[in-house]
Amino acid sequence: QVQLLESGGGLVQAGGSLRLSCAASTRTFHSYTMGWFRQAPGKEREFVAAIAWSVRDPAYADSVKRRFTISRDNTKNSAYLQMNNLKSEDTAVYYCAATKNKWVVTDRVLYDSWGQGTQVTVSS
Repeated sequence: QVQLLESGGGLVQAGGSLRLSCAASTRTFHSYTMGWFRQAPGKEREFVAAIAWSVRDPAYADSVKRRFTISRDNTKNSAYLQMNNLKSEDTAVYYCAATKNKWVVTDRVLYDSWGQGTQVTVSS
């Protein structure tokens, strides 16, 4: 398993932006597919975005398409989630996750490493 540490969460007004970062403690970061998930109070953890080692064809949940962008920097062992035009329904704890699966995967059960989460609160 990989140790993951998220940062960048906080309180923002609707329409604002935040950038989440996820630092991974592994020398083989380039071989992992990275994902972002979120969990709102009383709801199940849901898929947000994922990016494979090749960086091509990232996947997004329909609710965040054209507003969120996932990226990675393999030289820094880090993944990022740029969130623009935030809405109150984006309020949740955001988790970074990693899987050895070489393809982009959206099912959380396929991820075996998770960060502790970072809170994102969007005020309307």
